[in-house]
Formats: sequence, C-alpha cells, structure tokens
Amino acid sequence: MTRAERARRRAGARDPLGLRRAMSDRLLQALIAAMALLAALTFAGARAADGFAERWRSGAESAVTVQVPEPSLTRMALALGVLSVMPEVAEANPVDGERMAELLRPWLGDQPALPLPGVIEVRLRDLNADVALIGDRVAEAVPGAVTEAHGVWVARLAALARGVRGMALAALALVVLIAVAVVAVAVRTGIAARQESVLVLHQLGATGSEIAGRFARRAAALAFGGGAAGAALAVPAFFVLARLAQPFGDAMPTEGLGGLPWDRVPWIDLALVPLAAAAIGWLTAQAVVRRWLARLP
Repeated sequence: MTRAERARRRAGARDPLGLRRAMSDRLLQALIAAMALLAALTFAGARAADGFAERWRSGAESAVTVQVPEPSLTRMALALGVLSVMPEVAEANPVDGERMAELLRPWLGDQPALPLPGVIEVRLRDLNADVALIGDRVAEAVPGAVTEAHGVWVARLAALARGVRGMALAALALVVLIAVAVVAVAVRTGIAARQESVLVLHQLGATGSEIAGRFARRAAALAFGGGAAGAALAVPAFFVLARLAQPFGDAMPTEGLGGLPWDRVPWIDLALVPLAAAAIGWLTAQAVVRRWLARLP
C-alpha cells in the first residue's frame, strides 16, 4: 500500500461521510466573517454609545449654571461667595464675558442688543444635591439670579443611549438569525451531497447523535474560521472608530504601533466572536441533521 493510499484511508476513517468535500464551500466562511464583522462593530458601537452617554450624563448632572442679571462686580462676588461656602458645590467659576459673547455670536451677532447676564459655571460635589435649594440661596443673596440644571439634556442623552442599545440588540439578533439560516443551508447542502453515505452509515448502526455530531463539528469549524476572520477584520475598523470618537471622549492613550489606541480595542469581545460563531454552527447543524434523520422511515 502506497503512502498516498494510507493517507486517504486515514482521512476516510476520520471523515467517513466526506464532509470536508461536501461542506468545503468558502462562501459559508466569507458570509460568517462578514456577519461576525457586523456583529463586532454593532456591539462595540452600542458599548461606546453607552460609555459616552454615561460620561456626558455624569458631567451634565454635576453641572449647574447660575445667571446673574446686571452682572456688576459686587453682584458677581456675592454670588460666588454664596456658592463657595455651600458643601454641595465642588467649584464655581465665572464665565468670561468674551467667551460668552463668542458663544452667542452665531445667534446674537457681534453686538447684541440686549445686555448679557453674568454666568457662573457650578460643578456639584454631590449629584443628589437639591439644585432648587442652591438656587434659592443664591437668589436671596443676589436678587434676580437664576439657577438652571441640565436635567433635560440628561434625559435626552439617556433616551439616546437606550435607543442605540435597542437598535444594536435588534441588529445583533438579525445577524444571529442570518447566520443560523446560512449554516442551515450549508448543512442541508452537505446532507444532499452525501445522502447515500449518511443512509449507509445510519443503516450500519451509527446513531443520530454520531451523524449529527460529525456535521456539527464540520459546521463549527467553518463558522469558527469565519468568525476569526471577521474579528480580525474588525480590529482596523475599531482603530478608525476610536480615532473618530476621540474628540467626544476624554484623552485617549495612544501607546502602541503608530500611536494607535490599542487599549481601546475590546480584545475580550473580539475573542468571543469566533466562539459564538462556532456555537451557532454547532447548534444549527445538530438541529438540522436531527430533524432530517427524524424524517427517515
């Protein structure tokens, strides 16, 4: 017996159904890779949106604005003095008049017709502090002073985060359903191509679990390869997204090759993508083969 014949016999013993040939379609791996890439980006986008919303929410909740009409030096000093002795206030800083004019220039022009109030930016030490009580204390010392929190923006950011999270979960569910459908079609194609071998093996005493296990292992291997490829393709996409999102977050570390933020890549999530794809391939193949075998006389 030649070496080639012995190799073929060993391969046949390991793969009696010939699934390496029947289910060797690279299109399956390409589709799984594309869906794994979409799933990774969708999940990462949802997590990033949650992170930004939480950062902005905490910042908005702790920020309070005090407006002082007729902002003379005495009135501004009184307001700052009241705020500085409040235990709930971490810091209070007046907004420079030139900065205020610059911020309002797009709406009021270079020379606004109305006098601008003095503005004090207040950062709260305790997020549960009563803003209304703070405003009453400032108004007692400085008549006409108005204190405003940013609860409306906090609510909008929370609603935006919930919406993004919901859409991400819906997109992930859709990706999983498409992956199940793709694997099911590939398994059915493999069954059709090796139907006679499956029937012979079944008649020789192979159980449904053994036959389904062989298809499941092959489908899981293909799905794992596709998932690994999709996860690898997601890495450069994460670098681009991290660069685009950097101005909206805090200062991002950029240590690594080419100054790219390596620590911003969700490596654990990417490592789970191939495993999740393999699990989908395994479970789908098991279900399809067992259902087909159940229909046999």
